[in-house]
Amino acid sequence: MEDYPTPRLVVSRCLGFDSCRYNDQLINDQLIRQLVDYIEPITPCPEVDIGLGVPRFPVRIVEQDDQLRLMQSDSELDCTEKFLDFCKRFLDDLGPVDGFLLKHRSPSCGQKEVKIYPSLGKVAPLRSGTGLFASELQKRHPFIPLEDEGRLKNYRIRYRFYTKIFTLARYRQVKQSGDMNQLVEFQARHKFLLMAYNEGRMRELGRIAANQEKIPFETLAENYQNNLFKAVSGQSSRKTNINVLMHMFGYFSETNNRREKSYFLETLELYREGRIPLSSVISIIHSWALRDANDYLLDQYYLAPFPAELLELKDSGRRLDI
Repeated sequence: MEDYPTPRLVVSRCLGFDSCRYNDQLINDQLIRQLVDYIEPITPCPEVDIGLGVPRFPVRIVEQDDQLRLMQSDSELDCTEKFLDFCKRFLDDLGPVDGFLLKHRSPSCGQKEVKIYPSLGKVAPLRSGTGLFASELQKRHPFIPLEDEGRLKNYRIRYRFYTKIFTLARYRQVKQSGDMNQLVEFQARHKFLLMAYNEGRMRELGRIAANQEKIPFETLAENYQNNLFKAVSGQSSRKTNINVLMHMFGYFSETNNRREKSYFLETLELYREGRIPLSSVISIIHSWALRDANDYLLDQYYLAPFPAELLELKDSGRRLDI
């Protein structure tokens, strides 16, 4: 497998880059320390970038007349317009990006579980929602993967997120190359990975890459990208992964003995039951492909969608359901 690309990732600045939280703290997260060596980080802190100091009064989202306002609870400063102006300028200047990794539950950056209040002062929140910065990112880039550092502690979510950002980074390189052959190769090497996400979309991408209409590369690559974003914006499932694994298993029907076949099917059943992670089953296929020198399978990014050094098994949840 060739060297992996470097995903361009927007990461909240407080996640290991600067002590810029309202209380002057730095979030020292092990997973992000591990990831940072493999990405090109872009590190905004929207609250600091609009001029709020460190330390500062915390901000909260307040719902007023069916509109969400970003306000400082102690100073009663309404930061909404300045904040939205920053979001627009930031996104206008951002350029191609492969993912967003933001601060959990932050009123500016939180993806989910952000408290929304009816007013300032000591009142209970009305409900939970999305931080204003995260919301603007999703509006502008609805198909780009977005996670927060809290959710990333779940093995399933982390595996999917890493798979997506490295896949999009690889395609960004293809698009920048202007080379039709690289697009065809990308489609071939991602066949099983795309099948796990959306088999119908995988076939449509294959049709686009075949380019029987002889469409110019720039137009074709944009069409392919739009469909690729939609393909990986969903989630693979046990059912779709089992379908892919059974397809790959078929390549060894002549070289595996009865015991090897039985062992694989037993392991696959453990995955089906949620007792082991997907990577445990993939490793069997990978080892057989190495044994048989099956270059077609060894070239499939489904076997190793991101660097093995990032395959950390620590998990915050009870299940390794990927």
